[in-house]
Amino acid sequence: MIYLSVALGVVTLAISVPIFLVFSLSGSLVVINALKLPWSLLTQVTFDSITKYILLAIPLFIFSGMVMVEGGMARRLVDVFTNAVGHWRGGLGIAMVLTMGFFGALCGSILAAIVAVGTIMVPIMVEKGYPRPFVAALAACSGFLDVLIPPSNGAIIFCAITGANVAEAFAAGILPAFVFGGLLILVVLFKCRHMEKTPRAGWRKFIQSVYAAWPALMTPVLILGGIYSGLLTPTESAAVAGVWAVLVGFFIYRELTLKGLWTALKSTAAITSMIFAIIATATFLSVALTYTRFPHKLIDGILGLGVTPILFMIACGIVVLILGTFIEVVPIMYLTLPIFAPIAVALGIDLLHLMVVFTAFVGLGLLTPPVCVGTYTAAAIAEEPAHNVIRAIFPLFFLVGIIYGLILMIFPWLSTWLPSLV
Repeated sequence: MIYLSVALGVVTLAISVPIFLVFSLSGSLVVINALKLPWSLLTQVTFDSITKYILLAIPLFIFSGMVMVEGGMARRLVDVFTNAVGHWRGGLGIAMVLTMGFFGALCGSILAAIVAVGTIMVPIMVEKGYPRPFVAALAACSGFLDVLIPPSNGAIIFCAITGANVAEAFAAGILPAFVFGGLLILVVLFKCRHMEKTPRAGWRKFIQSVYAAWPALMTPVLILGGIYSGLLTPTESAAVAGVWAVLVGFFIYRELTLKGLWTALKSTAAITSMIFAIIATATFLSVALTYTRFPHKLIDGILGLGVTPILFMIACGIVVLILGTFIEVVPIMYLTLPIFAPIAVALGIDLLHLMVVFTAFVGLGLLTPPVCVGTYTAAAIAEEPAHNVIRAIFPLFFLVGIIYGLILMIFPWLSTWLPSLV
């Protein structure tokens, strides 16, 4: 019956059945028919999985991000970084990377960042002579910074699965984000080394753009300051971010309308429903793993083989890279982390180190076809065929992703030093 459920999961996934249905069909087949467990157990476990307090931060951060897209914060952030570095060779590309990273500190939503920043930056960069496929590829890769820079929805889900501390998980992504952002800036400087410089904006214009963007620049202070000062939990901080975004959009920038607010609410509902449907049905697999004791048997087998921590991390990277080419990040987390996390603990690997390495390779997989939502989104914004954008990602951006993942494996302190100070 277990083999049948695995086969059913593979087949339904191959024919593009929604992932939450794949989880529910294959998981319930094992739990009900093979393990003979009652439906009431599944109902209780499912309810418990989606009513964790920490998960409430996810829709709140998504909402704040969508309101920021509608309310004009992204455009003002673009102005700040464009005026700061736009006169360099490749300066607009660097400005895109910096804006994407900062926007990640506002909402933690990859697609929201790509849409908000890409919609503004792509036409400007193309007009200045940047190749359209390169611009779209840079937007897709830069959006990955939002997985690392707090607040990150991926970090919240990781903590919900593994029990890690959310504030520490947020801190764990900061230095890796600087490393990845630095690598992307090096790529931009290399690719754009022959481009003509543009006139310098001047200090007056830069200061004016900073003044215009002060509500957006203050947002990370409100979010992260509340968390690390101990005044707010991550969930409360997400609620504050949503209220702040609405107030700024309506009363300071005055670009947010009731129609825009309704659009943000609808987008939040759609994305949240998708995520929580996956979380709910993934618990079927969790029950199956718990009752079959599969993770414990796997841990004993791996420890018996004498697998070293670095070999385990490399194996994790390869697995999630392959899965990332077919499945999105949330289902990958629920498929693999219940197995990976106990093994990592048994091998003495810090869970936060596992998190940043995991996100590095799953993010790389999400840039690789056939399932590469960020790439398709960036291609649609740039009005460029997706296959041209994918060709622009390979091999240079893909190689950068591999180098970044290896750096994180070799230097675990990049992900553990800041959390140790929290």
